[in-house]
Amino acid sequence: MLKVENLIVNYGAIRAIKNISFNVEKGEIITLIGANGAGKTTTLHAISNIIKKQAGKILFKNEDITNIAPDKIVARNLIQVPEGRRIFQNLTVKENLELGAFLRKDKAQIKLDLERVFDYFPRLKERIKQNAGTLSGGELQMLAMGRALMAQPDLLLLDEPSMGLAPIFVDEIFNIVQKINKDGTTILLVEQNAFKALSIADRGYILETGEITKSGAAQDLISDPAVKEAYLGG
Repeated sequence: MLKVENLIVNYGAIRAIKNISFNVEKGEIITLIGANGAGKTTTLHAISNIIKKQAGKILFKNEDITNIAPDKIVARNLIQVPEGRRIFQNLTVKENLELGAFLRKDKAQIKLDLERVFDYFPRLKERIKQNAGTLSGGELQMLAMGRALMAQPDLLLLDEPSMGLAPIFVDEIFNIVQKINKDGTTILLVEQNAFKALSIADRGYILETGEITKSGAAQDLISDPAVKEAYLGG
């Protein structure tokens, strides 16, 4: 479904992404894990064409989207949930969700998708008329994910969904990620909580200072002594 080929991204004189390649197959949960500054978010931004790439090719559903504008990428059902939620705090929960469907014209299906979001996130239905700025951190993450789902993603890019959340919300978010995947959405997950990410993923890639240093089946990476020592607390 997604192929990243020989991607290079520079920030000035600094090479942030150093010629990486990886793929995501339809129906998978794939995780990119690594320390702060490893290049995980930069990789997602490059896929969505939010930042400039120095080299490389991005293929989505066999179409070259390397240089396509970000809004056109969204229209192709490749949707990113950014790090830090980035919701519209002065709008209500419902208005934020409706903005996720901004490019759509199928009003009847939009209503059905709104109910589907509320099935995943019942708290959002309880708070439908509240301003988003009044929500807790966990609820904001649910809203950011719900807004992305309103765009009907074939591939969902999730950037650090558990960052800053209480443990009870972390478990809930990861459970919902699995449900979304089982319902047909392919997921590329960037996450610092390596154990949680690998525990729900099919495959994983380890990113260190802009390079993929290791990859494989998620369960194999969990069992790998070097991965355990570096990312799973030994």
